[in-house]
Amino acid sequence: MKFNFNFYIAMNNAVFSFQMPNNEPVKTYLKGSPERVELEATLKKMRSEQIEIPIIIGGKEIKTGNIGKVVMPSDHNHVLATYHKVSEKEVKMAIDAAMEAKKLWENVPYVERISITLRIAELIATKYRAVINASTMLGQSKNIFQSEIDAACELIDFLRFNAHFATQIYGDQPNSMNSHNNRLEYRPLEGFVFAVSPFNFTSIAGNLNLAPAVMGNTTIWKPATTAILSNYYLMKVFKEAGLPDGVINFIPGQGSLIGKNILASKDLAGIHFTGSNVTFNTLWKGVGDNLDKYVSYPKLVGETGGKDFIFAHNSAYPQELATAMVAGSFEFQGQKCSAASRAYVPKSLWGDVKNRIFALMDQIKMGQPYEFDVFVNAVIDEASFDNIKSYIDFAKESKEAEIVRGGVCDKSKGYFIEPTIIVTTNPKFKSMEEEIFGPVLTVYVYEDTKYEETLELCNTTSPYGLTGAIWSNDKYATLKAFDMLRYAAGNFYINDKPTGAMVGLQPFGGSRASGTNDKAGSYLNLIRWTSPRTIKETYVAATDILYGYMKEK
Repeated sequence: MKFNFNFYIAMNNAVFSFQMPNNEPVKTYLKGSPERVELEATLKKMRSEQIEIPIIIGGKEIKTGNIGKVVMPSDHNHVLATYHKVSEKEVKMAIDAAMEAKKLWENVPYVERISITLRIAELIATKYRAVINASTMLGQSKNIFQSEIDAACELIDFLRFNAHFATQIYGDQPNSMNSHNNRLEYRPLEGFVFAVSPFNFTSIAGNLNLAPAVMGNTTIWKPATTAILSNYYLMKVFKEAGLPDGVINFIPGQGSLIGKNILASKDLAGIHFTGSNVTFNTLWKGVGDNLDKYVSYPKLVGETGGKDFIFAHNSAYPQELATAMVAGSFEFQGQKCSAASRAYVPKSLWGDVKNRIFALMDQIKMGQPYEFDVFVNAVIDEASFDNIKSYIDFAKESKEAEIVRGGVCDKSKGYFIEPTIIVTTNPKFKSMEEEIFGPVLTVYVYEDTKYEETLELCNTTSPYGLTGAIWSNDKYATLKAFDMLRYAAGNFYINDKPTGAMVGLQPFGGSRASGTNDKAGSYLNLIRWTSPRTIKETYVAATDILYGYMKEK
């Protein structure tokens, strides 16, 4: 029997307002702390078992027998799980399930949708914090701090702040007059949303689905193969929180097969994407090729690549600059879209800054994610390892570059690459222009007198425009960089590393080749998952068609 939502809405006359929350505190995980004890026990359990991960469509678990493996990047012989891959049949089942679930979900009052997402946030903050963190650490090779700020804190923040942002959106209404009433209905999109999530942030995987869902949409989720473990545990939390069957459909498998069938559906209403430029461009072109099929124009929201910069003026403080270069480049092995991968340092500072960088890097330990004194872990998989190594090898052979630190690569047990610093004499050197997505920072040392000229090089060298930082204690120099690099970064930092954006504080996203800049972590992203309808109700309708002056004699 179907629930009568119209009756429910008629009986519910309260106006709800979800206030701006505080960001989730980052736990310390000090020895003997309750969170440390629980996490260590969960890590031990997950390392000792091998689970089976099904496809989940319309709330039902499906097993196709076409099996893939989830391995630890830091120990690629250690299998954490096996997972079932979808075929064309299951993709079509997911489309049907999403469209069927939408009939009820879009009519659920928004406060009830939000109550589910807030319950998800609270479950992750409490009961499942260790599970989500441990699965991210082992499956995606993150140390505990990087997992805590991502899989726990950022995802919790997305959900709690989205409740407030939704209140803002629904409360934005037009003026009315004595003669009539005007209002905006923020309808969900007419169809389903295709959510394509990356390996590097568990929080992004959650938000790519739950941001459209909280606005009344249903999704089909293609998780990154290298993040399936944590993403599966997220699905289990969604179910426990009361998310109705079919609102989110979990379909691991081959991206090309899934994408082909999704793009062919007339009911595709939007794509929420984080990943590579190549994949997003392929999806965009596929949508273009199928435009005549769709019920409505799909909304495309994507965050793609980056070639993020740190630019130093000679007034920068060397220790602060060195710290930003090391942390901004090598946290999570440089596998953040926001990670610094090119730096411009004035000649007068470089000698001092380099020595300070080396001193900081002497403190870095590389190893397993469950070793709590480890700063750098393995990169995500063999393809990534080989790609990153190719840039290091290219620099080793080039007369225009010198590897001044790191450069050692070893995949015998795990996919380990030492944090590497390349110094180049060519500001257009390959590793200054191309996205590497690994622990490699390339430095160009410029003449102090060529500050503005080098700013222009920074602006034009890369096709991306995601994050960047200016380090300067000269206000005029800072303002010059602020102006010249206006479109070089969607998230621009002054005297800070170009990573670590927080929900509600620094909405995240860039343009150029870095994406559509729809700013996850703000109302700007949520509003993309609505299709507003303007409604005018006239109290006393007109009965005459003539204007006043037409009646004059």
